[in-house]
Amino acid sequence: MYLVAIAWLYVALMMAVAEATSTQGTVIGAVFTFLLYGLGPVSLVMYLLGTPARRRARRAFEQQLEAQATERTGSPEPDQGGHAPGAPVAPVRKEP
Repeated sequence: MYLVAIAWLYVALMMAVAEATSTQGTVIGAVFTFLLYGLGPVSLVMYLLGTPARRRARRAFEQQLEAQATERTGSPEPDQGGHAPGAPVAPVRKEP
């Protein structure tokens, strides 16, 4: 995957160099050529192709957090430790 991205950037860089050194080309045109034909599309494709890996990493992190919570309390949910709740405070309301 990275080899294709590097090759694409190389080709886009060579296109930009050719435009910059051409008699009718400009340096600003070469910069835009590299950005719009090389860096922009490659960064978008690499981001989209990296989505499954980011999703797996996020799920693994969440499972690790859940395992740590289970290790501390004995259950995965926060208020399922088996202890009685503290003394509740009754709400104060005005009499009608």
